[in-house]
Amino acid sequence: MDPAFTQILILGLLFGVFYFMLIRPQKKRAETHRNLIESVEVGDEVVTIGGLHGRVTRVGEDDLDIEAAPGTNLKFVKSAIARKLTEDEDEDEEIGATSEEE
Repeated sequence: MDPAFTQILILGLLFGVFYFMLIRPQKKRAETHRNLIESVEVGDEVVTIGGLHGRVTRVGEDDLDIEAAPGTNLKFVKSAIARKLTEDEDEDEEIGATSEEE
């Protein structure tokens, strides 16, 4: 085989590996986070990227207010939300119900 063709083939394979190992999973994580941010509603319990736990009291276009303690409202940008606890509790209950039945 021609050495130039071999080099091009190796570069193509490297690009394919990088795509499936790095780029594609990152796109999926970004889409999942975008869906999480869009699904946040008033009353949801959330955790921020800084580790603050609280309940959402107001949702704006780009920001939201979180009540960390009674009477303590903090303003965050929506992208600072790491996860919703309200949804996680429902999933845990469903998983617990199936394991008890077995």
